Amino acid sequence: RKGRTFQINGEPHVVLDFLHVKPGKGAAFVRTKYKNIITGATREEAFNPDDKFEEAIIETKHLTHIYSAGTPFERSALVDVYDMDGLYYFMDPETYDQIPLGAEQVEDAIKFMRPNDEATVKFFQGNAFLVEAPNFVDLEVIETEPGVKGNTATNVTKAATVETGAVVQVPIF
Repeated sequence: RKGRTFQINGEPHVVLDFLHVKPGKGAAFVRTKYKNIITGATREEAFNPDDKFEEAIIETKHLTHIYSAGTPFERSALVDVYDMDGLYYFMDPETYDQIPLGAEQVEDAIKFMRPNDEATVKFFQGNAFLVEAPNFVDLEVIETEPGVKGNTATNVTKAATVETGAVVQVPIF
């Protein structure tokens, strides 16, 4: 089924799409498109309908980003707010355990998170592999270029730097 998690060679995967095929000649098979949860690599493969796989149990926790090691909390357009070589510490609000995560685990989400913001962290066999920022965040724009009049027949955007150091596209007004 779509969304089902399973393990191949000890690595977790999720089913993206499948099709049960019954050819006129030969045995039936299941053509499956699946994605490695940790690496993000997708693959298509045909399986026998009788094949059995171990279920991959993915644990999801809501943790609070408390601080980054060796990183200033001051927000400045001239200072890179997050050091991508350091560790990022998250706290479980239920047990108060602090969990250090590396830059490769938080690289996409940390651009939109301030200290004390909540994040969704996914674990496989006790190891964190993905950090997701909240869908909606309120961040202050600290720098943007002036809008240029002219070609405004389509949606015109400009770059804006927010308080966490992330650069996003915003409308010119």
